[in-house]
Amino acid sequence: MVITDILAVILGLAGIAGCILPALPGPPLSWAGLLLLYFWGGTNGKGDDMSLTILLVMLGLTVIVSILDYVIPAKLTKVTGGSSASARGAMAGLLIGIVFTPIGMLLGTFLGALLAEAHYTDKPLSKCLSAAFGTFLGTMLGTGLKMIVSIVIFVYIIIYL
Repeated sequence: MVITDILAVILGLAGIAGCILPALPGPPLSWAGLLLLYFWGGTNGKGDDMSLTILLVMLGLTVIVSILDYVIPAKLTKVTGGSSASARGAMAGLLIGIVFTPIGMLLGTFLGALLAEAHYTDKPLSKCLSAAFGTFLGTMLGTGLKMIVSIVIFVYIIIYL
């Protein structure tokens, strides 16, 4: 039982990290840790087994925020007049900014979107700033939603160890 507990915690922590690191699927990793505990006898402090309801609700939240993580940034980028270059620039800036976390990630996301929008389009700076802000806001909102769900799942992992 100890190995499954350790693996569940590792998956939960990897899921939280995956909310920030684009290479890792955050909430699905966290949910995999919860699933592991469900099948291998996770109980809370009172000895109660984890319910299927908790598992399925967390699965639903995982699916929803995973989809929203793609939809929200694209919609906000489009609403603010941004192009796909802005979204790609934001992702590149986020990756470069990881070195200087967390401020570097925030600035990198915004500056990457701004520079890409300015470089790949013929829009005036004011339009590029608006697009960069929309892309930044969408990226942060998607990341924030994933982080909230991953942390909630991690709390359940800790409860059912």
